[in-house]
This record gives sequence, C-alpha cells and structure tokens, in this order.
Amino acid sequence: MRGALWGRILGLAMVSMLATACATASAPPPTTASTPPPPRPPAPAEVLPEAFESELWIVTFAKKGDTAETLAARYLGSADKAWMIEDYARTRTFTEGQEVVIPRKDWNPSGVTPGGYELVPILCYHNIAAESKGRMVLGVKKFEEQMRYLKAEGYRVISLQQFLEAVTTRKQLPRKSVVLTFDDGYRSFRVYAAPILKSLNFTATLFVYLDYIGAGRNALAWQDLKELTSEGFDIEAHSKSHSDLRRAAGESDAHYAQRMQSELVLPLSRLRQQLGGSADAIAYPYGYWDESLLRQVRQSGYLGAFTVRRQANPIFVSPLRINRSQIYGEMTLEEFARNLNVHHTEEIR
Repeated sequence: MRGALWGRILGLAMVSMLATACATASAPPPTTASTPPPPRPPAPAEVLPEAFESELWIVTFAKKGDTAETLAARYLGSADKAWMIEDYARTRTFTEGQEVVIPRKDWNPSGVTPGGYELVPILCYHNIAAESKGRMVLGVKKFEEQMRYLKAEGYRVISLQQFLEAVTTRKQLPRKSVVLTFDDGYRSFRVYAAPILKSLNFTATLFVYLDYIGAGRNALAWQDLKELTSEGFDIEAHSKSHSDLRRAAGESDAHYAQRMQSELVLPLSRLRQQLGGSADAIAYPYGYWDESLLRQVRQSGYLGAFTVRRQANPIFVSPLRINRSQIYGEMTLEEFARNLNVHHTEEIR
C-alpha cells in the first residue's frame, strides 16, 4: 500500500518537473533594459506630374523665366501659339509657380462674349515715301512709328488668309488681331515698308491692279512681286484697270459680262500663273460695290472682297463686304490708334 502511494508521488513530481522545464525553455531571455525597435524608412514622396492634361486643356505651373512663348513651345508645339495662352489667361507675364491653364483648341471661335464681340481692324495703306505728302503718301518715319506701336501694345498682325479662314470656317483668332494691306502696287512698299515689317516679323497683303504692274519706276514689276511672295507677303487682286466695277447706267448685259471677264477673272488667272499661289481675294477699286457686283465677284471665284469703310470687322462679317480703314499721311499716332478697335461693347441678352 505504501509502495503504491510512493509511486504516485514520484510520478506527480516528474510531471511537475517536466512542466517547469518546458515553461522555462519557452520564456524569452531576461533583459536588463528594453531595446526600441529600429526606425522605419520614410515613405517616398509622391511625385506629381509636370502638367495635368486632357483632350481640351493643360494645367501646369510656370517655371522661372517662363513666358507665353516658352509655354506654347513646350505644350502646344510652337511659340507662335503663345497668343492662345495670353488671351485665355489675360496676361503676358507669369511668375514662378503660378498656375497656368493652357487651351489646346479654340474655346470661343465666334469671338462673342457676354459683354459684346471681338473685332479685327484691317488697315489700308497706299504709297510710302521718305516724307508724308497729302493724304495718300505716308512718310516712312510715321509708318515705322505706327508699326512699332502695334508691337509694343501687343497687337497680333495676322495674314489676310488667316482672317478669311476664320471668317469662312469660324476659326478663333488672337484677341488683338490686325491685318495690314497696301493698295495699287507701289514700288515704295519694297523700298520702305517691307524692311520694317520683316524686322518686326509682320506680314502684309498687297492688292495690285494688272495695268500698273511694271508700268514705270514707281510700280512693282512681276519680279518684285515674286520676290515679295518668297519673303512671305501675300499678293491679291485689285482689278485689271482700277476702274469702277459696278455696272454703268445703260451698259448692256454682254458688255458688262465681257468687262467683268477682263476686270475680275483675268487678274486671278494672271496672279496664279505668274506667282504660283492661290489668289482668291479682291479689293474693290475706290471701295465701290453693289449687290450686282457681289454676284459677279462670287461667280468669278473670289472668296473675300474688301471695301474701304472705316470700321473693324466681327468674325461673322460678310466675306464679300469686308471693311478696311484707310491710313492717311497727315494722321497723328493718336488718330492712327483710333482705328484699332478690337472689341464692340454690347450686352448679350
């Protein structure tokens, strides 16, 4: 009996010893002081894109030294599109870090706003000389002063073809667009005006009449016109003889049709043949026109026709009744500037 009891006591003692040994083996080793966990590496900073882009817009931030030209070259592919950034932002300067919204496409091709609509002045010059003389001869110093005024005030000199494309297809133009035209075909354009225009990166259109081309030392010859075309100037028609193109009282149908063939159709074909371009505009001699003449002009293949009414043009002007403002030799710079109206204020309701 006592032997059995003693055996049970020994068995319980051995179980207790095994349990103590297991507990001791699984316990962590004692430490004299707590050790802090190692610091976590910092999370990588979020890298934002240089610009946020959609099909219609680009949003970016100006860098140091950025201008509308550098931004246009970077995001629109050409510095020539700087006007899109300037017109949308309504500013010509940008500070470092400034948010800039860049339109990728036309955002207001009609030029109509709640406060009115945009206008394009088309200026009409004739002869340029060393000194002003009368109304139709403008001194070269005055002409240069006018051109530099356009540049300094942020006007954009666009081509006649750009303007006609906008009128016929409703394509957006720079907010302060201006078109320069010169009538008749004076050689003084090449001597005095062309060097100034090229120095400012301006273009212009010459409306020439056939009978004057090569007519004397004061007239441009065909070779002059070819060289001006190669330099980026546009040559368009001003009729054959610079006579009134309206139908005369008592003029027969047959005679008028024959005269229009000579005055309207011949200039187009000769200009295209000699200069290799696609002339498609005419300036009415003396600015005279009527509804009957408009039909003749349209049938002859012209896309644009110009008078000399002193008024700027909305983008929705009739393409065969486009206004031009004549610039006279006696005009002051202040009088010249009054022809540069680029907005008609009228509340749109």
